[in-house]
Amino acid sequence: MMMTTFALPEALWFQFAMIIAGVVLVLWGADRLTDGAVALAERMKIPQIVIGLTIVALGTSAPEFCVSLVSALRGTADLAVGNVVGSNIFNTMLIVGVAAMVAPMTILPSTVKKDVPVAILSSVVLAVMILIDGDISRLDAALLFAGFLVFMWVTLRGAKGSHAMEQEQAAPRGYSVVKAIGLLVLGLACLVFGSNIFVDGATFVAEKLGVSEAVIGLTIVAGGTSLPELATSVVAARKGNSGIAIGNVLGSNVLNILLILGVAGLISPMEVKDINIVDLSVMTGSVFLLWLFSYTKLTVSRWEGAVLTAIFFGYMTWLVTQVAV
Repeated sequence: MMMTTFALPEALWFQFAMIIAGVVLVLWGADRLTDGAVALAERMKIPQIVIGLTIVALGTSAPEFCVSLVSALRGTADLAVGNVVGSNIFNTMLIVGVAAMVAPMTILPSTVKKDVPVAILSSVVLAVMILIDGDISRLDAALLFAGFLVFMWVTLRGAKGSHAMEQEQAAPRGYSVVKAIGLLVLGLACLVFGSNIFVDGATFVAEKLGVSEAVIGLTIVAGGTSLPELATSVVAARKGNSGIAIGNVLGSNVLNILLILGVAGLISPMEVKDINIVDLSVMTGSVFLLWLFSYTKLTVSRWEGAVLTAIFFGYMTWLVTQVAV
């Protein structure tokens, strides 16, 4: 009995240490990733917004992809879809909100006209699919994945002849293409590994402290898999690279729905039970609110970032209250 009494606190302290280590690793990886992405954009004469929407977004969406794919294969569709819905809410409200409070975010006209509407459309499509029949069939998944292919084609095609680089000046870093790619790979590896350590540690602690699995899935897992986006966007905003920051958030939101749920649903159709209209409305409404903020002055100011952050914590409070009841 004495051994059991002292084993639990030691295990908890170890997991707390792992949580801190995961956060540190994610932050360090985000710094390397941002440097590599900006350097690569400069070397290849590609707009920062395109790098954010593709390379960075694909890399930082890796944790969501792993969690949702494994969840779908194990038959836990609510965790797979809930992770995506929760992560998108984290991205749009908390990440953009915090990043904007760190440094007001300048939004390109092309982002307001094309990228944000695509994020809104993908959110609406997912909501309609779930609300109509409560599942994501293989046909639904095929439509989502086809949307992903179209999105990537349009994004990469739009890089040609774009003048976005003229609107976003970034200090030359003097990195070679090889070094820039090396930083990208190193940063992505640290982001994925660090976020996995965070989720594992936080889940262990929550379970030992008696927190329900529902709360863990909707908050800790979604928040943990969104750590890469949070770290990357805040670091990019602090360095004045708004294109990377906002592109990373929007790209991740679109890829979470179109790519992750598209692939997961093609492999294993998902019956969704506990993701309700409130969750889907918050996900869709948050992107629409971001579009309104961006449309006014092509900027998300500090007070607008504070509004997004406040709404996020309000939703989290409501969510925990509902689960507790």
